[in-house]
Amino acid sequence: MLRTAEITAELTVPLRGEVFHNLHWQKKLDLSLDCFICKRTGRTTHLRYGEECAVCSGSRRVEHPAAGRVAAFDERERTALRAVVDYWWAPFHDTKRDEPAAALTRAPWVRLHLGYRCPESQQAEAFSIQSNMVRPVSQTCTHCAHPLAISAQSPNIRLMS
Repeated sequence: MLRTAEITAELTVPLRGEVFHNLHWQKKLDLSLDCFICKRTGRTTHLRYGEECAVCSGSRRVEHPAAGRVAAFDERERTALRAVVDYWWAPFHDTKRDEPAAALTRAPWVRLHLGYRCPESQQAEAFSIQSNMVRPVSQTCTHCAHPLAISAQSPNIRLMS
């Protein structure tokens, strides 16, 4: 069955002077999904916008292709994001955890990646936010300590079909 999940997130960008770090969402994300290929629940699935398939973290650290892709990736004014993920799902039973699979895993989480460029050091850097972090989460530049973003609310994951 083809399933679709919508992921939304919003950041607050504090203003401090005229220092511009070009904060931007990177077009990749990690999402916990139940994988019918390796028959395991709660697998970290790596997705990149434009790629034809996802990559499941698999069992015993052996990754494998997964039937999923980022169907849409919309940035809104650099502080809000909406991503749509399409993936194939089929029912199975995870024998290691002794639990049935779910269309959206039992405790779904998402990791979103952001990038920026410090104008003082001229270095590009990256960081990520996850839905399972304690909020609020603040991020500062690793070079000049300029405040970059605050994640006050957890990214939202919604199963659409």
